[in-house]
Amino acid sequence: MRVHGDYHLGQVLYTGRDFYVVDFEGEPARSRSDRERLRSPLADIAGMLRSFHYAAFGALTGELSGSTVRETDRAVLTRWASFHERWASATFLAAYLAGIATTELLPPPGTELDLELEVHLLEKALYEVGYELDARPRWVELPLRGLLDVLGD
Repeated sequence: MRVHGDYHLGQVLYTGRDFYVVDFEGEPARSRSDRERLRSPLADIAGMLRSFHYAAFGALTGELSGSTVRETDRAVLTRWASFHERWASATFLAAYLAGIATTELLPPPGTELDLELEVHLLEKALYEVGYELDARPRWVELPLRGLLDVLGD
């Protein structure tokens, strides 16, 4: 199926009554033909899960406006960021899977679904490594941390 292609928190708008997804052009660094190819919905799920990672750990980089983290607080804040990311990701994934449970868009849970999602998470994090090295080298820690998380440290 066609997927959003660049699905993350910045592409979701909340009006106070409903959510809207915007900007269906796909990842800007990918070629047009690559953005138009049919992909699994897991590609978008992986994009949103990676976005939860960025939201949780972005402030720890010290690169966000107004974020200052004392080195003495980093270990505690890293544990809380990890908790937040995992909670938000699990909640999103459970709701998404429940919403499409009656379709055949994804393999049933307990089959190859976990492996396919891990592959998409690895692909997304590798894309982000290249993006960050080109655009914001000081942020490369975020996708590298994501790669380590998927690979199991």
